[in-house]
Amino acid sequence: MTGSDHPLLALSDVHKHYYLPKKQVLRAVNGVSLELSAGECLAVVGESGCGKSTLARMVAGVEPATTGEILFEGRSVKGLKGESLRELRRKTQMIFQDPISIFSPRMRIGEFLREPYLNYRIASKKEAAEKALFLLESVELSGDFLSRYPHELSGGELQRVAIARALALSPPLLICDEPTSALDVSIQERIVGLLEAYLRRRDIAMLFISHDLALVSHFCDRILVMYLGYVMEEFPRAMLNGGTRHPYTKGLIDSVFSVDMEQGKEIEGISGETPSAIDLPPGCPYGPRCPQASAVCGQDVPVLKEVAPGHKVACVLADG
Repeated sequence: MTGSDHPLLALSDVHKHYYLPKKQVLRAVNGVSLELSAGECLAVVGESGCGKSTLARMVAGVEPATTGEILFEGRSVKGLKGESLRELRRKTQMIFQDPISIFSPRMRIGEFLREPYLNYRIASKKEAAEKALFLLESVELSGDFLSRYPHELSGGELQRVAIARALALSPPLLICDEPTSALDVSIQERIVGLLEAYLRRRDIAMLFISHDLALVSHFCDRILVMYLGYVMEEFPRAMLNGGTRHPYTKGLIDSVFSVDMEQGKEIEGISGETPSAIDLPPGCPYGPRCPQASAVCGQDVPVLKEVAPGHKVACVLADG
């Protein structure tokens, strides 16, 4: 917790709709509720287009929610302006999938890392320079990088600098939107190791967006599975080894490849195509692809229910 009786982050029935020409509505996020406390890492997983990145941007204050409530440290983030918005952005830092978008091609890496300290007036120029060097070393890069420009760095090096920048102000909440998906496996492991070490050392909260269950299984405490903007299931990490109930979650788990998996195990993908978020199917959004679907699945959208402590499922099959 954050020193009070509320979680650090709380979402209640959050929706995000995009209004398109011809009166079409793209429903990217549909009624998501979650809580996250200091020291916890919550993974939000699902296939491309499930709404997980949109959810991350709303939490970070990059995009507003259409309806619903997002509370950070017990206060609504809706409509924040001026100093209140500036403080939210200081406390909720985001690491993006493609780091190059946050760099200025004319700004050296040292200037990029010093900027947060100077912008928030929490260090002198000399202190900011010392902190920039420390940040570089904390992500396993040498001081030589301070004088380089972004185009002189590899993708993995840029991502490490982006992580260093996000960690500069010791944010209580770190939002990671597919931070390793564009990197090779060896670099992925090192970056995840850096994030995990920081998470445990500083007792911060982390919202980790990913499509990779194998990756998040190593360090996240809880996992929230999304499909077409809906939460299908939420459960503790240990349940990846057995105990999940939603057919979509089981399909994701069965499609995971891992070097530690049982030899000879068949990798099974999820059949069918994801429907358009503009034209959602009636009833359960996963119904058209679900191998266990029945007539009742096409009637109403299943309600997310707690079936055990820390375990929630949105599926009529979980009611039995």
